[in-house]
Amino acid sequence: MIDHVGLHTQQFDTMLAFYQAALAPLGYTVMMQFEGNAGLGRETPDLWISAAEGTPSRVHLALGADKHEAVDAFHAAALAAGGKDNGGPGLRPHYTPTYYAAFVIDPDGNNVEVVCHNG
Repeated sequence: MIDHVGLHTQQFDTMLAFYQAALAPLGYTVMMQFEGNAGLGRETPDLWISAAEGTPSRVHLALGADKHEAVDAFHAAALAAGGKDNGGPGLRPHYTPTYYAAFVIDPDGNNVEVVCHNG
């Protein structure tokens, strides 16, 4: 079980604002924040955004949703917050018959996915 994920960035304020907006439909809020670090989550801070002087993180980050509507809302919110479309909401039956997901590139170039496995 993964406890948390950290993204390192040279544009802390931009990334924090993006994730606050993009993940609000999933119930994510900033749960902890201190100089150059912020932890977002629903019950515990499981996504950390951290200021870094080095190379920004480049990851594929996939978060779960309980409903297709949450996937749709994430995609819309992420695009409105400055994300770039990397695959709109819809079924991805080549993964599994009920794999419903959307993909967005965040301001640092990370591929952010929200997926619902419920049919």
